[in-house]
Amino acid sequence: MSIINLTSKQLRRAASITEQIEELQNELNKLGGGSTTPAETAKPRRKMSAAGRARISAAAKARWAKVKGSKQSTKPAAKKKFRMSAAAKAKISAAAKARWAKIKAAKK
Repeated sequence: MSIINLTSKQLRRAASITEQIEELQNELNKLGGGSTTPAETAKPRRKMSAAGRARISAAAKARWAKVKGSKQSTKPAAKKKFRMSAAAKAKISAAAKARWAKIKAAKK
């Protein structure tokens, strides 16, 4: 059921229920010693200067350069691709056609 289909009486009832929920939530927070609003419980965000970020970035780049520079290439040498000649392709094609002709003839 969407809000569009609700009557004005149902909307007022929904609003009052929402208010009751908020009041009860505030009471529960007070009992538990917590704050009444979630914004008060959030920790302030730390701010970092541009210079601090630059130092961290430079250190990370230096670490990666050290790791990458000391290792040998871990990739295996690329294998030379095998190229089939036109004559070899024709030979294989002829053998396959003969094989399928034999199978089709056996089915009849």
